[in-house]
Amino acid sequence: MRGIFRFALRILALIAVIAALGTLIPRPLWSGDEGSGTRRIYVISNPIHTDIAIPVDAAVLERFRFLAEDGIAANGEGVRYLIFGWGGRAFYLETPTWSQLRPAPVFKALTVDAAAMHVDVAGPIPEPHPAVAGYDVSEARFAALLDFIAASFTRDADRPKFIPGAGYSISDGFYEAEGAFNALVGCNTWTARALRVAGLRTGWWNPLPWSLSLSMQLYNRDEPQPARQ
Repeated sequence: MRGIFRFALRILALIAVIAALGTLIPRPLWSGDEGSGTRRIYVISNPIHTDIAIPVDAAVLERFRFLAEDGIAANGEGVRYLIFGWGGRAFYLETPTWSQLRPAPVFKALTVDAAAMHVDVAGPIPEPHPAVAGYDVSEARFAALLDFIAASFTRDADRPKFIPGAGYSISDGFYEAEGAFNALVGCNTWTARALRVAGLRTGWWNPLPWSLSLSMQLYNRDEPQPARQ
């Protein structure tokens, strides 16, 4: 019994070391000249999950016009941002609130699950806010980020595969997504990949929001905008 306990402690210690290194080692190792930042994007966090908020303009609405066709009010009055989050299909669809948490989706999330993309809309995003971090990226990197997000949707006949009736409210929705979800490659590692495409630096491995947030603070400038009245 004592041997099992020591083995478990060693495993936990190893995980802690890997998590620390994954946070403190930047990816990429050296920053490049990304040009002036003209597009402001946001990382929105909760204790276990991160999303990316993209500012809306005519070109973005055209790029993601399928959202309005599927009933997501991307071009609704007052909409300023589209919010994208990649995650485990079972956990996303079967756990709209913590009170509905069940063992099966948790087990899939910790092992292997199909992926889904959650899309929502938002008005003005408040700054400063503890759950919000804003970053300015160049036009070229912004375009690359849009390409990355679009490529994350699973397509059928060149159209993203919408999941009917799966949204949490009247403003959001779910789509089938590329890739497989597990405890090592999850929602926050997808967010980190997207941020690197946008020309920002993350940690080498960021499985949790606090890890991603810390690495972003270490290797990027988060410049809060003045609060809007």
